[in-house]
Amino acid sequence: MKKVFVVTSTRADWGLLKPVCTRLEKEEGIKLCVVATGTHLKAEYGSTIEEIRQNGFEPKYQVDILKFGNDDTAVAKTIAYTVEQFTTLFHYDRPDLLLVLGDRYEMFAVCTAASALGVPIAHISGGDVTVGAKDDFYRHCMSAMANIHFPSCDDSADRLLRLGQQPSTVHNVGGLGDENIKNVPLMTLGELETSVEFESLKPFLLITYHPETQKGTPTQDMQNLLDALDEISGYNMIFTKSNADAGGEAINAMVDSYCEKHSDKAKAFFSLGLKRYLSAMSHCAAVVGNSSSGVVETPTFKVPTVNIGDRQKGRYIAENVICTKDDKESILNGLQRALSAEFAKIAATAKSPYDKGVVPSEEITRIIVEYVNSNHNTVKTFYDGE
Repeated sequence: MKKVFVVTSTRADWGLLKPVCTRLEKEEGIKLCVVATGTHLKAEYGSTIEEIRQNGFEPKYQVDILKFGNDDTAVAKTIAYTVEQFTTLFHYDRPDLLLVLGDRYEMFAVCTAASALGVPIAHISGGDVTVGAKDDFYRHCMSAMANIHFPSCDDSADRLLRLGQQPSTVHNVGGLGDENIKNVPLMTLGELETSVEFESLKPFLLITYHPETQKGTPTQDMQNLLDALDEISGYNMIFTKSNADAGGEAINAMVDSYCEKHSDKAKAFFSLGLKRYLSAMSHCAAVVGNSSSGVVETPTFKVPTVNIGDRQKGRYIAENVICTKDDKESILNGLQRALSAEFAKIAATAKSPYDKGVVPSEEITRIIVEYVNSNHNTVKTFYDGE
């Protein structure tokens, strides 16, 4: 049996990894080991390990790494501690392949431990660019350590080649978020209203705002968003809270305070879960904030989106997305345009760059199985171009 470890640290990466895990679990000769870490294990972030269990997967290991807080110094300590903890784990139970997704600092640390021990790494969503977040260089570092790459679109695949990844290791299979949209059975509006305990939900905004970790004013930026929302009347609001980046706790406190003040029209959730989140996206008037889902997944739904600031700068921007600066006036102007009948027609023309005509989880699984069953060479070499 070949052991494939899948490490998940947030609600967001698990939602994308789930279809791959479902396929890997059914493969003969593959022993799937799900490892839960990061915010999955924290009550203050919704204890989303329960979502993993509800999806039919019992994590073989739970690695608690968030012990130091979430300012910049705490993040650095978390990286060091995560390397130590996963070095111990991989030494004790060595996988034949580590599968990871994305760009977060804790996943960078997991990859650091694996690469130091010579464990092959398969990396999903490499080659993306998010200028406003430190995730940008964590992601590229993960790509530099990885042996197999699964970028989500043409732009990202081309960038991986420019970053020196061997063409034979780069498999442009499309986006898992796009696959989820097509395959997850979505809730009706009535089912969603019952689930979030919100009568007469429509029209509503779906809002997620994370700190821009390349700058130092997360609370002011969040206040600008809240002030702009105060100028928009007639809309309910569903907030999903920020992640465990530096400044995230302060943003979440502001969201809680705002929802308490506007309890008649605003509710906040640590995690909606994949099904509820995609269902909310399908029914909302607009997606607002700076989450990657606002630019990656919304084109498939053709829902108007306001993408604030530089956190997602560098990603492909489809026709349904309005990019604004992070001051109140810019955000307000973006909201007013996104909610106009004129822009709804423009959003309806959006085309997703993440649909490659194949089922991403199926292709990822096939390539992983071929890799672990081959006499692969784990020595990392870099591509200098033609």
